[in-house]
Amino acid sequence: MGNAARIKLILAGIAGALMPLAYAPFGYFLLAPVCLALLMLVWVKASPRQAFLRGFAFGAASFLAGMYWIYISVHGYGGAHPLLAGTVTLLLVAILAVFPAAVGWIAARWFTVGGPGAWLGVLPALWVLSEWCRGWVLSGMGWLSVGYSQVDSWIIGYAPIGGVHLMSWAVLLTAGALLTTVRCPGRPRMIAMAALGLVWVAAYFLAQHRWTSPDSDILTVALAQGAVPQELKWQRSQFVTTLDLYRRLTEQASGSDLIIWPEAAIPALYDQVEDYLDEIRGLAAQDGGSVLLGILRADPETGAVQNALVALGAQPSFYLKRHLVPYGEYFPVPNFVREWLRLLELPYTDISPGPPDQPPLRVAGQRLAVTICYEDVFGAEQLHYMPDASLLVNVSNDAWFGDSIAPHQHLDIARVRAVEVGRYMLRATNTGITAIIDPSGRVIARSPQFEPDLLKGAVQGFQGSTPFALWGNYAVVLLAFAALATQRRTTKLTMRLGT
Repeated sequence: MGNAARIKLILAGIAGALMPLAYAPFGYFLLAPVCLALLMLVWVKASPRQAFLRGFAFGAASFLAGMYWIYISVHGYGGAHPLLAGTVTLLLVAILAVFPAAVGWIAARWFTVGGPGAWLGVLPALWVLSEWCRGWVLSGMGWLSVGYSQVDSWIIGYAPIGGVHLMSWAVLLTAGALLTTVRCPGRPRMIAMAALGLVWVAAYFLAQHRWTSPDSDILTVALAQGAVPQELKWQRSQFVTTLDLYRRLTEQASGSDLIIWPEAAIPALYDQVEDYLDEIRGLAAQDGGSVLLGILRADPETGAVQNALVALGAQPSFYLKRHLVPYGEYFPVPNFVREWLRLLELPYTDISPGPPDQPPLRVAGQRLAVTICYEDVFGAEQLHYMPDASLLVNVSNDAWFGDSIAPHQHLDIARVRAVEVGRYMLRATNTGITAIIDPSGRVIARSPQFEPDLLKGAVQGFQGSTPFALWGNYAVVLLAFAALATQRRTTKLTMRLGT
């Protein structure tokens, strides 16, 4: 490897390492197109192998800096040996880094990696397709999709049209337009400047438009944040203290129409605390309130453990988590590996997923589109709720991430979900960040992290459909394939004329 190639590889890594600063909690959203423009620049004239390596360097640095908290979860709270936790973290980073690497390789192998055609056409389309694939390959991990860096910019206006992937496309087009403006004089520069203006002006006006409208009276809500430390949560000595804590928070929520506790708020199975939960239901019902809470339960038919959200009532209704966390909630490994995990005293048993396409929960006169924990990363998987659902609810236990950047990133993911479908999002978490998010993605109230709190507010149910709620990711994916097909024909014609 020559000095020039080595320098470009280092520059790709630097750009990737800076990329997480565009996301929460830092929020330097304009840094995202700059970092991506630098990656596009080092891809110029690269061979497929060089493009792959530079894309991998960018991705590895970006995911390691932006998702280092995986190590905290696996070692700090999962109890894994530091060597094992580090291996798991680096393996995940390496897998995720293959996606931007593949963008560079495919562009260099079958299209082009230099010039306006690459920067405005090929690379943005390929990147969007790579993020879409990353959202479902091997169960999917859509964390740190480029669009999530733009929650506080005008680019959020694209979320109701094409979801987070269209937001990503807008950022990639911005990066390509900036690079074209700097590197290409004459007509290409004028086209790039016009494209840059169009992307951001359209985003501004789209961000002002409302696709949905209120369909209910004001609903008062109270979100309970117990702030029970993860290392204490399942200790027997903490059990009664936890029950008393949530009883007290429910009493403080008196008068609220809807009271929501976080994921697995009570460290027990549902049928082990039915008397206690009946008492909680009675407390809320005295003032006409309803309680929604996260808890594990044993399937009445199979006995398998399920991660559930239950609406307490004379006849309780359940939502069962369906998109589980691999190696956190289920372990896709052979039996001999499970035995090894058991001997090491590591988690090895599975939680059973709920059925797909569960209907909204009907609580407090609303129809709730429910997700548990990182299910809210998968926006398209929630569209079966629409347009029937009037509110979004996400319960989570981000205590697994400690005092890291992950809870802040997760909050911004929830904000994008609210904008994509034009509904309020009610987000109750164990240690934060508990929040009420309006249909425009604004956080109108939030709890402090790591402190017991009861977040009160007022929301409305909404009706109607955004374009994204109607067509999901299909439109963006088809548009990306169409853009690549057009560029492929152009590339072939250019090569033919060049010969």
